[in-house]
Amino acid sequence: MGRPARFLLRVDLTDRVVSREPIPERWLDRYVGGKGLGARYLYAELDPGTDPLGAENALLFMVGPLTGRAPGEPRYAAITKSPLTGAFLDSYSGGEFAGALSGSLSDCLGVLVTGRAEEPMALVIAEGGATLEVTEMWGGDTKETCEAFEGAVACIGPAGENQVNYATIAADGGDHHAGRGGAGAVMGAKRLKAVVARGEPPEEHSALREAYEERFTGGETGRWQATSETLESVDFADTVGALATRGWQENRFEGVSGIGIEAARAASTGRESAGAIPGGFEVDTEEGESVPRGATQMTLGAGLGIDEFDAVAALGARCDRLGLDVISSGNAIAWAIRASKTGLIERELDFGDHDVARELLEEISGRKTPFGDALADGVERAGETFGGEDLIPAIKGMELPSYDPRGVRSMALAYATSDRGACHRRARPIEEESLSTGWSDLERVRRVIAEQNRRSVLWSLIVDDFVGEGFADLGAEWLSELGYDLSPADLASLGERVWTLTRLFNVREGLDREADRVPEALTEPAADGGGEAIDPDAFEALLGGYYAARGWDERGRPTEETLDRLGLSDLEDR
Repeated sequence: MGRPARFLLRVDLTDRVVSREPIPERWLDRYVGGKGLGARYLYAELDPGTDPLGAENALLFMVGPLTGRAPGEPRYAAITKSPLTGAFLDSYSGGEFAGALSGSLSDCLGVLVTGRAEEPMALVIAEGGATLEVTEMWGGDTKETCEAFEGAVACIGPAGENQVNYATIAADGGDHHAGRGGAGAVMGAKRLKAVVARGEPPEEHSALREAYEERFTGGETGRWQATSETLESVDFADTVGALATRGWQENRFEGVSGIGIEAARAASTGRESAGAIPGGFEVDTEEGESVPRGATQMTLGAGLGIDEFDAVAALGARCDRLGLDVISSGNAIAWAIRASKTGLIERELDFGDHDVARELLEEISGRKTPFGDALADGVERAGETFGGEDLIPAIKGMELPSYDPRGVRSMALAYATSDRGACHRRARPIEEESLSTGWSDLERVRRVIAEQNRRSVLWSLIVDDFVGEGFADLGAEWLSELGYDLSPADLASLGERVWTLTRLFNVREGLDREADRVPEALTEPAADGGGEAIDPDAFEALLGGYYAARGWDERGRPTEETLDRLGLSDLEDR
């Protein structure tokens, strides 16, 4: 069986035109789907300097050949140029919508949206085609909007409509989000309120799926997910002294027991899925049912000094309904409180006050006040306006997640070199180095690169993050079932190719070594004495070693030899 032909849906919102086009065979072989194929289209579609919130920016909704087939939660990728960072952005979301999207696309691997509509629109996808419909849901929150359509829905809330630079694309009533980097703001700028998928996830290859599911649930990661899911990250980070607390001033939180995994279990009304892989913990909040993740409790809890589980879960649920990224939102509020304490703003704000946090979420999502408007652009731009640029760490304009990298140099390297800005999902070596001794810089570089490449493969397929850890062959067996002739070595090259391609996109936008810097906030130790301050000179040496191992020059630009080896020499406008 050969690999089937694949297509892309192209949607021009300006002219309200939808068309189908074949995906070039060469691109399918080299990028497969998901992140890889989306990155290739984005590189081809955009001119350098394209305004992320302009009509010319492209927004892609991509699936991979394994979306809805492999075990675990189906996922899709939202790919665009980020309004928060000006860099390449791929953000992932799971759940019902992702599976329905894969089924509704039929023989297509994605949708590429350009232009800007004159009035709010919904894009309805079914049986490998799409139609555009005017919608009256502009102004609705994510839950209201998802409930207004027949089918599975991904949409924006008020934050996306108001083009908050870290607005999310929410799915399944706000339970799942393509969160970081502002894909929701791009959707809002295009006046695209919702994407509706009317299809069923693929059901073939059930025997292979069952075998992989059994392998995963019987393994260490499967057992961890069943008992703790990502909420255990809160307790882990606190234990190793890497839990960013009260606006990155400390790295342990005395109230961790009130917001961590045991508190979640006590509050839980059930799990997301009744199957072998149960998903997150469902809880009731004043905003309705919610599924708090580790990032919610870390950033809106410890990061804001709030130690009441119900209060933190309610803040997370409010972010979900407004369509706000919890990590950037928590950091923006923490920046505001610290700016208040240092006299940069004339406003009394305190850590530990969930009412203050909720008030600021409303100001940000609606850009309702000049201060909320400034925070909606991200902490770097708020710092440029009011001062206090170094109160909260950010890289490429993206605020750091709450894993504090002080004392774990491999995590600092992972943040700095992430293609979409500070991100713990591209590589998370903190979980190993913090429990080990004697890692050399060579080992740090090796670990970060290996994980970045591996994730690039799995996100091109697209596979659930946790289930993908058990893909020893990087998905070669699955792809063989689908007619692809790709060996594990081929897939390893794919991961490096995709990572290098997104680097080329960022370099073309002017983001090279200077953008891979360590924030000033991390070059000083935390106030509670935990972790070592990052030595800028030592970090520069580590970064240089990473560039050399990648085959990039001293400014972080891939060399011609590297591009030739990876088959990237023929890119447009290089």
